[in-house]
Amino acid sequence: MAGERRPLMAANWKMNKTVREAQDYMAALLPRVADLAGEVDVAVFAPFTCLSEVARMAEGSGVLAGAQNFFYEDSGAYTGEVSVPMLLDVGVRASIVGHSERRELFCETDEAVARKTRRAVEAGLLPVVCVGETKEERDAGRMWEKVSGQVRAVVEGLGDAPGRSLVFAYEPIWAIGTGETASPEDAQDAIGRIRELLGELRGEGFAAETRILYGGSIKPGNISEIMAQKDVDGGLVGGASLEVDSFLQLVEAARG
Repeated sequence: MAGERRPLMAANWKMNKTVREAQDYMAALLPRVADLAGEVDVAVFAPFTCLSEVARMAEGSGVLAGAQNFFYEDSGAYTGEVSVPMLLDVGVRASIVGHSERRELFCETDEAVARKTRRAVEAGLLPVVCVGETKEERDAGRMWEKVSGQVRAVVEGLGDAPGRSLVFAYEPIWAIGTGETASPEDAQDAIGRIRELLGELRGEGFAAETRILYGGSIKPGNISEIMAQKDVDGGLVGGASLEVDSFLQLVEAARG
């Protein structure tokens, strides 16, 4: 991994945890990552109901409090949605954008993901943009067609923002929550190709400074091999992030 890209380990709690459970988690996590400043970035992507408390507890700690979604308009008649200004108001500093579950279950399009990414970057909110293919697309030889199209849509709508203003996460959909994980070589192949595409679209400097994570059934037993790949800059972690001890093992592996 290039020296200019600090690793990022991100916990995605999905639709889990009450406010009290979030408080207990953060109380256990924060003292144990306090010495990692400058070595590994840590982010916790919590449900909306927990965000203000996660952000309050994380303030000044170096841990990023993150949302799992938002809408690209700042206000208006969008019942049930949350805007970037609302997230910033409670201390949120990052958000997942275009997670496969949002794309697959809630029909988010590449266009919507690109608009969300641009709005986040404009506001100084760090977007973690998810891209990835289904098993059917992979088996049909269309993995790169799918992933490259998702990446292009985001980058072409980004204006002249620098690579450090966003993060990509490659998450093969067939490996999310299934226990099936892409091999370290598969992860490197996909992420390496994404980095090459970023270079083609925006230049080598942009590609070199953009962090790209792997997501898909990451756990303590496979994280070291995944992090050993030269283009993998960290992980977007689902189930293995729900317990503090498990997540800390992943953070330590990212530390190297």
